[in-house]
Amino acid sequence: MERGKKRMTSVLFLSMIVLLIVGVPISFVLCGSSIIAILSSGEINSAIVIQRMFSGSGSFTLLAIPFFVLAGNLMSSGGISRRLVNLCNSLFGHISGGLAMVAIITCAFFAAISGSSAATAAAVGTIIIPEMLKHKYDKNFAGATVASSAELGVIIPPSIGLIQYGVATGTSISDLFMAGFIPGIFICIILCFVAHFLCRSQGFEPSSKASGAEKLQAFKDAILALLMPFIILGGIYSGLFTPTEAAVIAVFYGFIVGVFVYKEIKLSDIPKILTDSAVTMATVLLIMSASTIFGWLLTKLQIPQAVAQGFLGISENKYIFLLLVNILLLLIGMFCEAGAAMVILAPLLAPVAQALGIDLIHFGIIMMSNLAIGMMTPPVGVNLYVVCDTAKVKIEGMFPYLVKYFAALVAGILVITYVPQLSLLLVNLFQ
Repeated sequence: MERGKKRMTSVLFLSMIVLLIVGVPISFVLCGSSIIAILSSGEINSAIVIQRMFSGSGSFTLLAIPFFVLAGNLMSSGGISRRLVNLCNSLFGHISGGLAMVAIITCAFFAAISGSSAATAAAVGTIIIPEMLKHKYDKNFAGATVASSAELGVIIPPSIGLIQYGVATGTSISDLFMAGFIPGIFICIILCFVAHFLCRSQGFEPSSKASGAEKLQAFKDAILALLMPFIILGGIYSGLFTPTEAAVIAVFYGFIVGVFVYKEIKLSDIPKILTDSAVTMATVLLIMSASTIFGWLLTKLQIPQAVAQGFLGISENKYIFLLLVNILLLLIGMFCEAGAAMVILAPLLAPVAQALGIDLIHFGIIMMSNLAIGMMTPPVGVNLYVVCDTAKVKIEGMFPYLVKYFAALVAGILVITYVPQLSLLLVNLFQ
């Protein structure tokens, strides 16, 4: 029996590595390696694959993901991102490095709408990067700034990654959303400081200072955009509706504002918005359903227990465990899409964290913060490819700036890791 488990484990991971190397999409890697391992055993009915995949995509909580994706696309197409940029520019544009700070702060605002890092990079980058170039900012710096700050899209709620973690570990989605606020703002502040000092050393030109009337006008234009996160998140935390219901409300809000108020979405635009959202949703949900059969097989082979014993064999000190987890997640984030890494690793690492007395809500923020950095690091960093197209730059050109942002983000993650109050303050306050 033990020999059979070892053989299945070997086949599972070897086939997974081979499929990753040849460039198979991650959903098919998870599903394919599971099927190969099951067939190699000859003891498990292969019908379990279909059953588990259907059950993995049948959670009510997962309905929040497609609706938040659609809401983000509606907001992006409806002119909300442009109004957020204008507001931030009127407030901070005159400071040294002001436009870079505008990009970062706008990403933080848009993160509270879209829940997606790539959507944030595309929506904000398309508007702010050309503006930065007009003010003679280096195009590589502009691209690196947006690529680095767009990661806030998966930390500041609503976050698709935190929904995936909550489903995988049985943790409250509402509590995870609440926990993501302060760490997300903390990272935003760190990025702003780095951008400010980089711009001072490079001598990039700030915008002219906006008058009081211009600031007031920018605020009026953006008021509906600013209300969006308060309506959604306020409704969740007040108990008026669940995260899934909040996602549906976000879609209706985005549609009404974009079509009838700002009038920037034409009825002819709706099919493209729905198609783009459907493609994104299908990708995420296919990964989730494929990860269910993969996770079931890991549990059957008792791999989580083996991982726990391996970590505890190194040290039973929770601080050393957290350091090792940070290193592991930073490395994996470079090679694996954040959502896929979350659904694979959360069921493996969360039980070990819980056994060491680490709060699972805090641990979820640690995981998400680490994996978010992978979105701005090659070779898989999706934000890099989005801004490469927008700013017409190459990754190697952005690299000197990316390294500085990366170092600052790692320092921020260490603070988030070892100061749990940053993640748990709001959760404890409202319980």
